[in-house]
Amino acid sequence: MPIVATSLLALCALAGAWLDMVSRRLPNWLCLMTALAGLAAAFVDGGAAAPLSHAMHASIALMVGMVLFRLGWIGGGDAKFYAACAVWFPLASALYLLGAVSLAGLAVIALWFGWRQLARAGQSKPGDAFAMVPYGVAVAIGAVALKVWHP
Repeated sequence: MPIVATSLLALCALAGAWLDMVSRRLPNWLCLMTALAGLAAAFVDGGAAAPLSHAMHASIALMVGMVLFRLGWIGGGDAKFYAACAVWFPLASALYLLGAVSLAGLAVIALWFGWRQLARAGQSKPGDAFAMVPYGVAVAIGAVALKVWHP
């Protein structure tokens, strides 16, 4: 089951990363699908009690994410997508997921700003959605990396 679960998370993550890159949107249907698949995987892997810990992790992640969104620090889609990916991990793995996504985020931000410097000719306006870092990519990379190395 671990390879099937990891593959399913990778598929959801790839869809999220792609959509964030091309449209700067992480749709609700994708977040819901990712979360429901994570709950199903938790049930299959850990029994009837496991989804509770996974759902608690996602709930806390969503509450924190919505506060960060309200403060204007992250996008609402990023907060929802992070929470949906958090469903794939028990509450005990919360700091591991935060660390993995943060490290991936540093890499994505560095690459993004480097690429933006090179592509100055097609420059976006500061208020344009495409001027923002597609942080869903970092969420996707961090979640899949953690699932691979810390199932």
